Amino acid sequence: MSLPDVNHTLKRLRNHYRLVIMNEDTFEEVVKFKLTRMSVYIVFSTVFILMVGLTASLIIFTPLKYYLPGTGTGNVTQVKELRNLKIRTDSMELALKLQDNYLKNIQKVLQGDISFQDTVKLPLSKEEGKEIKRRKNGKKR
Repeated sequence: MSLPDVNHTLKRLRNHYRLVIMNEDTFEEVVKFKLTRMSVYIVFSTVFILMVGLTASLIIFTPLKYYLPGTGTGNVTQVKELRNLKIRTDSMELALKLQDNYLKNIQKVLQGDISFQDTVKLPLSKEEGKEIKRRKNGKKR
């Protein structure tokens, strides 16, 4: 396949076209425009650039930026300080929970509400359990 001719493409951009909007009932011409492909491209490009600029300025210069995630939080030092404060808060919360748990355990010990848990539990049958109870009580068979 051969490449399209550059001169032919430029000529097509400069060809004149007429856009006519007519009333369907009376066939009266309401509006008519003389257009080229280049003018249509320029108009659409300008509208696109204006819309992007308007949207960007709306986000940058108004409080809308605070609704977007990750933007509007401040400069780099403020973000670092915020991150450090979050870390410190989390570690202080964990330390407070551990200290509260420690104090509750000490209160249980002082009140005598301790339940000893056997850490080496063996699964025994009923007969073996009865035999062990007899040995603890000092009874022999």
